[in-house]
Amino acid sequence: MPGGNRLKLGLFGANCSSGRAVTKVPERWSGSWPDNLRLARMADEAGIDFMLPIGRWKGYGGETDYQGATLETITWATALLGATRRITCFGTVHAPLFHPVIAAKEMVTADHIGAARFGLNIVVGWNEDEFEMFGVKQRQHALRYEYAQEWIDVIKTIWSDKESFDFEGQYLNMKGIKGKPKPYGGTRPVIMNAGASPVGQAFAIRNCDAFFLQASRTSLDETAQKVASVQAQAKEQGRELGVYTVGVITCRPTRKEAEDYYHYSIVEHADWRAVDDILALKNITAQNTAPEKFQQIRTGYAQGMGGLPIVGDPDHVATQLIDLSKAGLTGVAVSLVNYIDELPFFCNEVMPRLERVGLREKR
Repeated sequence: MPGGNRLKLGLFGANCSSGRAVTKVPERWSGSWPDNLRLARMADEAGIDFMLPIGRWKGYGGETDYQGATLETITWATALLGATRRITCFGTVHAPLFHPVIAAKEMVTADHIGAARFGLNIVVGWNEDEFEMFGVKQRQHALRYEYAQEWIDVIKTIWSDKESFDFEGQYLNMKGIKGKPKPYGGTRPVIMNAGASPVGQAFAIRNCDAFFLQASRTSLDETAQKVASVQAQAKEQGRELGVYTVGVITCRPTRKEAEDYYHYSIVEHADWRAVDDILALKNITAQNTAPEKFQQIRTGYAQGMGGLPIVGDPDHVATQLIDLSKAGLTGVAVSLVNYIDELPFFCNEVMPRLERVGLREKR
């Protein structure tokens, strides 16, 4: 992504109702277009590096129908790029659901509108009931990435200098493929992926510029080892790989205020029915998981779908982000209970602390 910030900061999940917080509090994120537009302009002005949406096609149920209202991500990104000047906006694209010729054209259109500020977050999908909406059958795990490899090969070739080509693969067979215009400025959009399995990680290392991994909740050294491992594997293939994680932030003037709000929004008012529905999709239940571990997982998903919880005053939040940078991370995608309400305080209090230690350029 463009810009000289040593620690990139982004906003994750704003295109979905409730964002990433599985909560019933009335101030939870709306996910509406007016709020997204206002947020993008606010983030752009504040120097936030990117906005990363979630590819979601139906909600998770519960009392709130968690993430039930969502904005499709390529059109969302295209509109936001037209309304901003500096920020990178990603589209999160399910490879099995978007024909690569159409997807390549949609994304290059966004890239021209944003003057090279569009990014692709490629996903292979995991929600079976979402795929059933499209009449598409999920492949076995490894085969999903085999298909995704052909898909991204076609996309990259369309974006290359080739004028016309045929593609014959195991899954895709097409003749006389053409695609103009080419990406803006002669460079293709940045590509990211968050595959957690070995085959997913290998796909990201082979094809992507940025890789999302789950930071350890208990050990900074463990996070540093994960980062070093994937970057070393990328270098063995002659590639540079940015490594990112998701941070679920609750920042208030004092640590007590932050902890009190966390307890109010996540413990007292979590949408537990939605949480349990989400975990059931992953085959995580009270019947097959130790009680203490199950409750820990439930709380983590209520707060931010398993992202790294960072709860405290600006000094504590900044210190946590500084430590993640020391662990080798390139950036953090941040989620908040209400992005518009909470982002100004984060930008005014936390970001200057990061500027003072050289992780962020002064605004």
